[in-house]
Amino acid sequence: MHVVAWLNRLWRLLMTGFCFTLFGLGGLLLSLVWFNLLLLIVRDKNRRRRLARRSISASFRFFLAVAKGVGVLDYHIHGADILRSERSCLVVANHPTLIDYVLLASVMPETDCLVKGALLKNPFVSGVIRAADYLVNSEADRLLVQSQTRLAQGDTLLIFPEGTRTRPGEEMTLQRGAANIAVRCCSDLRIVTIRCSEHLLDKQSKWYNVPPTKPLFEVTAGQRVQIEHFYQANLQEPALAARQLNRHLLMQLQTVGNTFRTQ
Repeated sequence: MHVVAWLNRLWRLLMTGFCFTLFGLGGLLLSLVWFNLLLLIVRDKNRRRRLARRSISASFRFFLAVAKGVGVLDYHIHGADILRSERSCLVVANHPTLIDYVLLASVMPETDCLVKGALLKNPFVSGVIRAADYLVNSEADRLLVQSQTRLAQGDTLLIFPEGTRTRPGEEMTLQRGAANIAVRCCSDLRIVTIRCSEHLLDKQSKWYNVPPTKPLFEVTAGQRVQIEHFYQANLQEPALAARQLNRHLLMQLQTVGNTFRTQ
C-alpha cells in the first residue's frame, strides 16, 4: 500500500508539472496567435473583447478537464448555472489557491475581472489581460468610472477582495475595493466560496508541494447581496456604507477561511 501511495503521489507530481507547462504554453499561444488574429479580423472592440473572454473560458475548461483527467485534482462547481447567467453584479470570492480565477472563469465565459497591475509584466498572462480588457487595480483614477460603465452594460465583475491568496493560519482581511465599487456603483454582489480539501497552490506552497491525497476543489455560488440593504443614496454616507458592507463580506467569507485552516 505504501508503494502504491508513493507511486500515486509521484504521478501527480509529474502531472502537476505537465499541467503548469500546459497552462503557460496555452497563455502564450493565446496571446501570440489567437488574440493577434482577433485583432486583425474583428474590428468591433466590444465583440473582440467578448470573443477573447469566451476563448479564455473555453481554454480554462480544457485545462481543468486535463488536470482532472490525469488525476492532479478534482473539482465541483455548485451553482454554475447561477454564475453563468449572472449580470450587472460584482462576484466576490475568497482566494485560497492559485487557480481560483481559472475555476470561476471556466463557467463565466463573459466575466470581467479586476486584476493586479503587476500581472501586466507577466509574459504568460499579460496578453490575456489586455485581450480580455480586464480592469487593472493600479488605474485608481479610472477604476470607478470604468466599473460603473461595465456594470451598467450588464457585465459581471469578478473581484477577490483579499487582494492576494489567503495565508493559512492567519486571520482573513479584506481590502475595501469591492465594497466601495458596490456602494458607489449601486451594484449587488454575489458571494462565492471556494474550498480546497488539501493545501495545494496556496500562499505558502510551491507547485511541487503535492499533497498526500488528490485535492478536491469546491466552488459554491452563495447569496446575492442586495445593495439597498446596505446603502441608499442621499440617506447614507458612502464611506460608512462601504465599511458596513465590507464587514458583512468578511463574515461570510471568513467561515470558509476558518474551515480551510482546520483541514
